[in-house]
Amino acid sequence: MRAPEEMYTVHQMPSFDDSPVLIHAFTGYVDAGGAVRMMIDHILETCEHHLIATFDVDEVMDFRARRPILSYSVDHFTGVDIPAIQLHEVIDDEGTRFLLLAGPEPDYQWMRFIKAVTHLGKTLNVRLCVATSGIPWPAPHTRALGITVHGSDPSLVQGFRSQVGDVEVPGHMGAMLEFHLAQAGFDSMGITAQVPHYLAQFQYPQSAQTLLNSLSMITGLALPAGGLDELAAKATQEIEEQLEGNDEFTTVVAALEHQYDQVHSADNDASFSQPEKVPTGDELAAQFESFLRDLDAEEGSPES
Repeated sequence: MRAPEEMYTVHQMPSFDDSPVLIHAFTGYVDAGGAVRMMIDHILETCEHHLIATFDVDEVMDFRARRPILSYSVDHFTGVDIPAIQLHEVIDDEGTRFLLLAGPEPDYQWMRFIKAVTHLGKTLNVRLCVATSGIPWPAPHTRALGITVHGSDPSLVQGFRSQVGDVEVPGHMGAMLEFHLAQAGFDSMGITAQVPHYLAQFQYPQSAQTLLNSLSMITGLALPAGGLDELAAKATQEIEEQLEGNDEFTTVVAALEHQYDQVHSADNDASFSQPEKVPTGDELAAQFESFLRDLDAEEGSPES
């Protein structure tokens, strides 16, 4: 097998006075609410950046599973959008330089890809690696989004309360990198936005804001999320307009709010014992699926 370093092409290799942070962000499987995609776009649109390396997507992408988008005009094709996995040097609002590895999650050669990223991390003397993702969560859109923080060392997650016990989850590149980079000796951690599960399939700008704010808080980087305010306000307005007056929705959101408030009040109440019985995440998800099916039927009716 060829060396992992042959998977990518180096355009320019920067030198850092201080060891940089590496943020790795992959769209696709663990990107509820478009959290990761919008975060990547926002960083690259608002921060000065330089391309360091590009991975050979022919080696790692299944184009028949995720077909590139072709543009067509009248009688000819005008262009094609080929996905890219790239490593950027980015400068935050305070002049601090960091690394952003971003693109679609690879389909093939995961272990070789991980070795290639590990080699780049060692070459660039990375001090901290941070994975970013978004997952569906039984929480209401009327409350602040929560985060799950995980890491290779207890010091990396100090001050964050875990809401998850021992579980097994399907593998995804962000988590695989987080694990293997830790095995290679890097400080490695991840930040996961908890996106309301009934909005997981939609673009939800609040999820990207949550990732950006969390990255700033945890890494010290200056990554303002204010540019997403208008999109977030529009998304909230559209949700309220679509769901206003629906009794089933009101009931389910109220149950989610009750559950959310109880969990968060427990953090500040030493006498908190056992919460009242509220619907489970699966029960709430089933109610929302039924509601959304009814909504689709109404939109397709002659009265719509």
